[in-house]
Amino acid sequence: MDGSVAASAATGELVRYADAGGSLATERPPASLASIFDLASISKLFTTVVLLSLAEEGRLGLDEPATALLPEADPRITPRRLLTHTAGLPPTRRIDRELPGADAGARMAAMVRTPILHPVGGPYLYSDVGMVMAGRLAELAGGAPLDALVRARITGVLGLTGTGYRPDRPDGIAATECKAGRPGPGCVRGVVHDETAYALGGVAGHAGVFAPAADLLAFGETLQQGGGPVLSPGSVAEMTRDQGVRDAPFRHGLGVRIGDPGITGPLDGAYGHSGFTGTSLVIDPARRLTVVLLTNAVHPVRGRPGIRELRAAVAAEALRLA
Repeated sequence: MDGSVAASAATGELVRYADAGGSLATERPPASLASIFDLASISKLFTTVVLLSLAEEGRLGLDEPATALLPEADPRITPRRLLTHTAGLPPTRRIDRELPGADAGARMAAMVRTPILHPVGGPYLYSDVGMVMAGRLAELAGGAPLDALVRARITGVLGLTGTGYRPDRPDGIAATECKAGRPGPGCVRGVVHDETAYALGGVAGHAGVFAPAADLLAFGETLQQGGGPVLSPGSVAEMTRDQGVRDAPFRHGLGVRIGDPGITGPLDGAYGHSGFTGTSLVIDPARRLTVVLLTNAVHPVRGRPGIRELRAAVAAEALRLA
């Protein structure tokens, strides 16, 4: 809160189950404040910050057609529409099933050619496909792979040494889902959970970032305090401005959800994002407060109840401490 840690806690285990049936693992290392988690869709905020930093430099325009960088894209697609989920693209595309055996480059090429299937400009339709395309636009505008751009423009600048894509080893990383089709025994650990990101080589605009709580807190506090040194205050203001997206269940900025009750709980007016694996980042500028929650909520299987209630309870506790 306001640049200092008001409260922190770690509980539970990084790995509890050995299989999808719920058999207990032989080794169950405890979670700690230094544990690393698959952030899932919180990765979208890293993509957003990279895109906005490139826009600051004039390397792309938020309202220019994507065809300026991606000639094969639909000209109605713009970075702003991608970041507000109003480009008319479908929510998902299981490119691993469509192109089995293809390499990540071929799969990415197919992803950015995804046709528009819904009205452009709204209503709101949450799209991982759109954020994959946003990440690809960042690569073309920045002249480097997305993971290198995130490192050069965010994690390296802020000293977030535990944050990045494709961890070197699973030690210290929370397990996610137990599912077929992944190498190694037991549940997924140290490899991105999201199927599409995995099919794209582990680096994608919508998922793939791993981080410990302290790093994610520092990232959130950077935005809460105006963006320096990764973004200008003007870019943060535009990122967190209500973009007027129609029919969304919350207000929407660029890449961020504003006042989403599913993650902000009683912190009305706060913004941030959640991740399918059980993560969330909530930033409340009015209270000068950043709240991080990292769990392995899909371990050993997805669909377990209680994550929405946990997010609300954590936000309520943060409000009490504010």
